Amino acid sequence: MTKRLLALFSVLVVASLALAACGGGGAAACTSDKTQVCVPQGEPIHIAYALTVSGATATLGEDSKGAIEIAIDDKGGQLLGHPLELTGEDTLCNAEGGQAAGTKLAADPSVVGVIGTNCSSEARAAMPLLSEAGMVMISPSNTNPDLTNPDHPDHWPGYLRTAHNDLFQGKVAAEFAYGELGLKKAATIHDGSPYAESLQKVFADVFKELGGTITAQEAVNVGDTDMKPVLTTIATGAPEIIYFPIFEPEGDLIAQQAKEVAGLENTNLMGADGLFADTFPEATGDAADGMYLSGPYVNPTNTAYADFLAKWKAKFGGVPPSGFHAHAYDGTNILFQAIEKVAVDNGGNLVIDRAKLREAMYATANFAGLTGNLTCDANGDCATGEALAIFQLGAAEVGGNWPPPVVWRPGE
Repeated sequence: MTKRLLALFSVLVVASLALAACGGGGAAACTSDKTQVCVPQGEPIHIAYALTVSGATATLGEDSKGAIEIAIDDKGGQLLGHPLELTGEDTLCNAEGGQAAGTKLAADPSVVGVIGTNCSSEARAAMPLLSEAGMVMISPSNTNPDLTNPDHPDHWPGYLRTAHNDLFQGKVAAEFAYGELGLKKAATIHDGSPYAESLQKVFADVFKELGGTITAQEAVNVGDTDMKPVLTTIATGAPEIIYFPIFEPEGDLIAQQAKEVAGLENTNLMGADGLFADTFPEATGDAADGMYLSGPYVNPTNTAYADFLAKWKAKFGGVPPSGFHAHAYDGTNILFQAIEKVAVDNGGNLVIDRAKLREAMYATANFAGLTGNLTCDANGDCATGEALAIFQLGAAEVGGNWPPPVVWRPGE
């Protein structure tokens, strides 16, 4: 080969390598890492969920997952000319599941944002990993106050939620028990989770501030089946109501066995949004009849929400199985809005700067959601705390009806 031909060949090799590096069609190089997500032309925008979709708490995850899918449908399955791809991890409503999900999602640089988690214990384990990876996560149902407290080690950059803060829910529950039911003596039970422990504490503190007496603050373990020792201890204080903001199946067992403990046969029972699931009254049976639950509320006469419920019925049949579907729908659309705001075209590729995406989500203001007009603060709280109510279960819910009727809303 002559020197001239060798030189020409070398130039062609260099040119072909440069063209390949640019994607072959003139598009700019496309890489995703901790600082940005680059979506190649024609490829999907990847969002993920981290939800509890199996086991006793599956209704919480399926409730949220269905709402995410409806939000995607409402976008026609695409955003900014790219298909929307949804993948997910089962977080199991515990710290171990949250850590496993966080590890896997943080290792995938194609993930633009995460909808999750359902349980606060999951978020506490997953968020350090997602935050370090530069990602954002917006939760439909985490309510533990620590997650948005900038002075607490469980607060991490990139975390937001559309769910109410338990500083609201615990207060509402205590005000109902003391002011509306006229009860003066209460006991609480938690399961050691960040969600349950903080929520019962807020309830107890507010109940005492109102003038009531807390006769006991007891704990069970996740996985316990014999609740009678704790309930027998509680019975010695003769409370008029027991507040147990925990999940299934432990909540089912507490309600059932309370009716079998001397002195508690007629004691009022109250759970929180962790038990706000269509599986709870049926699994608990007659012991659930008359129980109160604090939980999320969306006015069913709201036109947008009525439309959402119609879409749910058409897509899945029936009604959502828990109470945070509207929050998941709002959180997904807040993420979509932020992506639309910060994404830029770079030679045919869509580039999403992770830091700018976080900034856009924290800057969300007056977002017209199903749960109200949402404005996110600098710590990630986007809900006002007003979308709450007290519900009462009856024989109809034990027999399969869902959702239960509202019996009180704060301010009404």
